[in-house]
Amino acid sequence: MGSDGSKRSVAPRTLSVRKFAESRAAEVENLHSIVANRLSNNFRSRRNKRRRTTAHDNQLANRRHRKKQKDSQVAGADHDATAPGKVPRRVRRRNELKQNPKSGFCTSGDGTRRLRTHVWHAKRFTMTKLWGFYLPLGLQGRGRGSRALLKWYKQGVVIHDASYHFAVQLEGPEDSLISVLDRVLVPSPSSHPMDMSQSIISGVTYGRAMLHHVGTPLSKPIAPVMYMWRHLDQHNTGKVQQDCILNGEGVPENIDSSVPFRQLWVWVHASAFTEGYDALKCACQKEMDGLGSLIRCSALEGHLTKLEVMGSGAFKLLQKILHPIKHDLERPFQLKKHSSVEASKDEKKTECDLLQNEDGFPSHAILSLMVKDPREYKDEEAVDDSEMIALRSVDEVLSHVTEKQPSMTQPSDKGGGLLLRSRAYHGLWDAASGIGTPIEENVLHTERHRKRMDFLCLDNFSSGMSNSLHNSESSRSCPIMLLRNGSTDDRLKGWSIILPLSWVKAFWIPLISKGAHAIGLREKHWIANNAHLPYFPWDYPDCNAYTSLMAIEAAASHSKADRRPPAVRALKIPIPPPWSTICQFDKAYTAGIDTMISCERSTSNSSSSSLTNSSSGVTSSRLQDHTCGFRVSVVRTNKELTSLLQDNYGGHSFLFPYKMVSDRSFLKALKDKSTVGGLANGISQIMARDNLCFLRVILHALKEGFFEEGAIVCAPRFTDISSRTLRLENNEISLQMPQSSAASYFKEVYPGEWEIQVPEDPIARESHRWPIGFVTTGFVRGSEKLTAEAFCELNYLAHLREEQWTEMCVERRKKEIYVLVRNVRSSAYRLALATVVLEQREDDLEFI
Repeated sequence: MGSDGSKRSVAPRTLSVRKFAESRAAEVENLHSIVANRLSNNFRSRRNKRRRTTAHDNQLANRRHRKKQKDSQVAGADHDATAPGKVPRRVRRRNELKQNPKSGFCTSGDGTRRLRTHVWHAKRFTMTKLWGFYLPLGLQGRGRGSRALLKWYKQGVVIHDASYHFAVQLEGPEDSLISVLDRVLVPSPSSHPMDMSQSIISGVTYGRAMLHHVGTPLSKPIAPVMYMWRHLDQHNTGKVQQDCILNGEGVPENIDSSVPFRQLWVWVHASAFTEGYDALKCACQKEMDGLGSLIRCSALEGHLTKLEVMGSGAFKLLQKILHPIKHDLERPFQLKKHSSVEASKDEKKTECDLLQNEDGFPSHAILSLMVKDPREYKDEEAVDDSEMIALRSVDEVLSHVTEKQPSMTQPSDKGGGLLLRSRAYHGLWDAASGIGTPIEENVLHTERHRKRMDFLCLDNFSSGMSNSLHNSESSRSCPIMLLRNGSTDDRLKGWSIILPLSWVKAFWIPLISKGAHAIGLREKHWIANNAHLPYFPWDYPDCNAYTSLMAIEAAASHSKADRRPPAVRALKIPIPPPWSTICQFDKAYTAGIDTMISCERSTSNSSSSSLTNSSSGVTSSRLQDHTCGFRVSVVRTNKELTSLLQDNYGGHSFLFPYKMVSDRSFLKALKDKSTVGGLANGISQIMARDNLCFLRVILHALKEGFFEEGAIVCAPRFTDISSRTLRLENNEISLQMPQSSAASYFKEVYPGEWEIQVPEDPIARESHRWPIGFVTTGFVRGSEKLTAEAFCELNYLAHLREEQWTEMCVERRKKEIYVLVRNVRSSAYRLALATVVLEQREDDLEFI
């Protein structure tokens, strides 16, 4: 077909096969003669190449095909709603999970919710029922693969669907919201330095804290949370006030109109969401009763979700997937009408500059974006005018806010983070009012097919199909938030993507197809251990979520043991670890102090005494009183640690908060001989307490050993440390206790309550060591340096360091503390070095 230049040539949609064959008859006959000569006119297939087509009749497959075809016809027809049993459960479930409503999760018959990526995970992962969800536990197999996972994390990208984290939205005056947070968060926002506090309140960065019940600072913690403020600008300052007027509520008269109304999100884990939501509502109610402020507290469960992208290549993957929509406010429509090549290049350059340098974002930075649908091809002309947004630096935005709000001070942004502000669109902060769902897959497939037909110059009979299938509420762009987790110096490298729940599958498949490896709960726990970070709720023994999780694991372990014959049944171990035995040790130690001191003075010239020797003379009858009202209390900030050390030791302790370590006070005490013995009779300061305080420590095996979850951290004698070299030279076995004593170390007095049994045999008692803590996360194979996370009692750690520094010369002292670790089912003690986390960091609030 010819073309005059004004119209492009279009090939016919249909071709006549008969006319084509007649025009090529001579060529076909020539080819047939060549083949016939090669085969000697024998066109029969060789016997060894034949398939079983005549003797084999796959009737089972035919029946399955007919049944599947019938089911699909029934599912597609308009069946009676009163007779749901006609449609098979498999078809009903698949049709339900294919739906993509704006909010909410699909639920099973018992109310268990499923993630939007449930079908994708169920085909590849071992699923578990936990916290009201069907969650991916880990990749199929025996729970191995940590070495390959850490390699993916170090050299590639891993992704985790964290849709089981929910947000609680608070709306109200800024001062009232800060007061509410001060009631329930530790550390409170007011306790931060001025520059950090202003950075968080202005919405440039987010904060982390422990959520507590309303009450004193010593109230029981609920869970670690992440809180973030909405950026303060002229578009959302009066949003809550307008909503109140529209709803007929009115604005209270005692509220200062100069105080801006703000929005705030608090992200809580699903295992503690109900408890945390109730605590926030209670704090809001107390604030409104006290000052009469108008504060709204609502749950965004089922509206927002979070994807965790971790690894060294996380930022490069985001650059491939995310294509921000941007425009200049001074000329909002000029770029769309301008079609020159130079304008297109400038457009792409601006888009690339947005996510160009990862180092330009500070730790905990927030980046708000409006991005294109990652499933679509790049199409510069597909941008809707109503969704154009402008890119501004933080300094420009904050200067604009300062002009409009003189009372707002401008925070410092050292990292040069970026912030995007919307003109006229429903962003994530308006998720409760509804955000457009993504375009369905069949519509995108139809559009791609039409583009291919146009490229091949073929007419498309179904060109109007996409318009008929297109939903008026669908959108080609999505508002998201990028949160920077950690910094370049931290071991944790990754980003969090907050997006509407209906857009999860639209982002999930492109992320996977671009090279990200999906992980489950178990693999995420391994990454947290590799980064030396606590993992909720496994590493939070002071929270109710930990108690509930351990109860589930204990029931599963006991059920598995009961299914085995008694002869091969494994030794029953306490799940969770019996933290109350630390309180038992405390009482036993206090009772035996006088005996220990007199014995030590008569047999040794040592200036200090051993923790283990102190209880060697205590009989088992003295330990029967195990009811002490014990409650685990964990210290997670330097402020709490300093206060406890000041109260217990008067400021003279052998535990050093991070401030003292950074001021080199720790190194001075480490090398100073006069420091040793600074505590006069410091060992006698241990008092029997109902609530002991614990610190998180990182355990490193000194020579050998593999520490498992639930292992016991014990207090060593100094001879256990000094005789280690002699044992290695003489090839002697390390410290062990009799196997019978290991099996009866813990005794279950009644369900859920355990106590320590001190052996009566003098030889067995000599190898008995008292516990000072327990391992919550064991070693992970494949890590560069095997580490375990444990919680040890604060006072015992201080006295262990005092004893070891006293007995050792200055050259042999270490900043770590020597401890003994024994797995629950083992009889061997392994020497390890314990590093106190709060001596390395300002706080222990970073979690994964």
